[in-house]
Amino acid sequence: MFRDTEAFSGFAVDDVAKAKEFYGETLGLRVSEEYGLLRLHLAGGRDVLVYPKPGHTPASFTILNFPVDDIDRAVDELIARGVRFERYEGIEADEKGIARGNGPDIAWFTDPAGNVLSVLQEK
Repeated sequence: MFRDTEAFSGFAVDDVAKAKEFYGETLGLRVSEEYGLLRLHLAGGRDVLVYPKPGHTPASFTILNFPVDDIDRAVDELIARGVRFERYEGIEADEKGIARGNGPDIAWFTDPAGNVLSVLQEK
């Protein structure tokens, strides 16, 4: 029934304007806004819908992963743009916040609404 449907993903934020600034300027994604909804235009041709939700509760799991060729360079650049990396109990991370050696190297950060995102480098 849905085999040929071009499905898309979405997630909520508490402030679309802050999300637009973060995803568009801080992360450098192509974004567009229409009817109070934000679209993230990702490489590969799939968009992600970002919508406002009163009383928003941040996702406690990773909602968006950004694969990169060089995680150290990506983390350094994000830190220079003001992004702060998260540390989670039970997951060892280096001084930059990168967890290494258990699958892809990965570092987690949040958007202004508190949703969890990651940058990862597969080996």
